[in-house]
Amino acid sequence: MRYAELAGLKLYPFIETRDKDGHINFNKFTPYTGQKDVLSIYYSTKPLNGKGKYENKTYWSYREIERNDPLLIQVIEEMGEEANGKYANLVICEIPDDVKWEIDEYDGQESIHEVHRSW
Repeated sequence: MRYAELAGLKLYPFIETRDKDGHINFNKFTPYTGQKDVLSIYYSTKPLNGKGKYENKTYWSYREIERNDPLLIQVIEEMGEEANGKYANLVICEIPDDVKWEIDEYDGQESIHEVHRSW
């Protein structure tokens, strides 16, 4: 949400809805208001409709933010350890300007590698 604030985006966070047995209903969502123990927080550029639905065209994903986005780096620096989530341990590293790099991701784990040739 801090990134959205800096970027001038108005976002509406929401979470999956669970039934009384704790099973997730991915067809109905609930606005996120700080509830604990949520699996994921999703974002829309418009509020959910009255039935707990959102339009695909309004879905916004933080995964689309470039990892070298200056606003993202600012947010991580501002938040420090609080920028980490349940499964995150964020680190800012400086890469020399002349180094071509890429992010390798496996099962949600990201690491930075220098670009090289593979055969």
